[in-house]
Amino acid sequence: MERRKLGNTDLQTAPIVFGGNVFGWTLDENQSFQILDDFIGAGFNAIDTADVYSRWVEGNKGGESETIIGKWMKTRGNRDDITLITKVGADMGQGHKDLTESYILKAVDRSLQRLQTDHIDLYFTHWDDDRTPVEETLGAYDKLIKSGKLRWIGASNLSPERLKASLDASKKHKLPRYEVFQPGYNLYDRQGFEEGVATLCKEHGLGVISYYSLASGFLSGKYRSEDDLSQSARGGGVKKYMDERGKNILKALDELAEKHKISQAALALAWLINKPLITAPIASATSSKHLQAFTEATQLELNHEDMELLEEASSYTTKA
Repeated sequence: MERRKLGNTDLQTAPIVFGGNVFGWTLDENQSFQILDDFIGAGFNAIDTADVYSRWVEGNKGGESETIIGKWMKTRGNRDDITLITKVGADMGQGHKDLTESYILKAVDRSLQRLQTDHIDLYFTHWDDDRTPVEETLGAYDKLIKSGKLRWIGASNLSPERLKASLDASKKHKLPRYEVFQPGYNLYDRQGFEEGVATLCKEHGLGVISYYSLASGFLSGKYRSEDDLSQSARGGGVKKYMDERGKNILKALDELAEKHKISQAALALAWLINKPLITAPIASATSSKHLQAFTEATQLELNHEDMELLEEASSYTTKA
């Protein structure tokens, strides 16, 4: 399978990254092991998680996803074959987001312990902590890279202003630079990224791995009315997409799904894969059927007309 370079790093990823937020949430340990085996068996190699996954589940405290991934890599003996991505900065019970040096230095050790590895390939600032100077955060990463615990760093959910401040600080103080950015981005949610940090990512050659790639499952086409929202644990997050624009997007996906004889989910992922700024979308899977959409997306060649149809359907301008 194709491998894509993540920004200016030496890391390589297949065109889709697995979203590990489902581990310890909608998948238990055995189910997680099976889906990861199938994912790697299909030719993919990159897994994205975070220390906070899946803290939102009753009875969980965070770290469940990392723990499952760590056990899986240990039992399979495949750590060297995996591009491993995790994140820091979310509220893990301390009551606020935290990117201070003292916090990061402790948090990374906890992640390494759960992941049962001595290094993380790509470590993300998960959420901004605007109380902490960007220089302090980058300084912590500098220590961790020099110690061998981290290879590269990236950022998620930063405003254009804070991302630019971070990039400027890296250059001015000779500190590690964010090489990959992770925005929420999909056929429906385009504006935030395209009118936000996209320009900075392009100017600075940052790799981009997008999350919410299927808009909480809406772009799979399985949610057509409010009656469908009870189909899964994530259905509640889909209602906001059920407007006229959402219907136009589903209509275009339906048309192309019929044309190419593949799923709507595969098409939505293929659109991202074919966007010049996107290195690889992140997507989760809880069944072999979902993984089939991953494979279909990487094999599909969308032509100019296909891309134009999807661009027009997902445009924010209302047509009379």
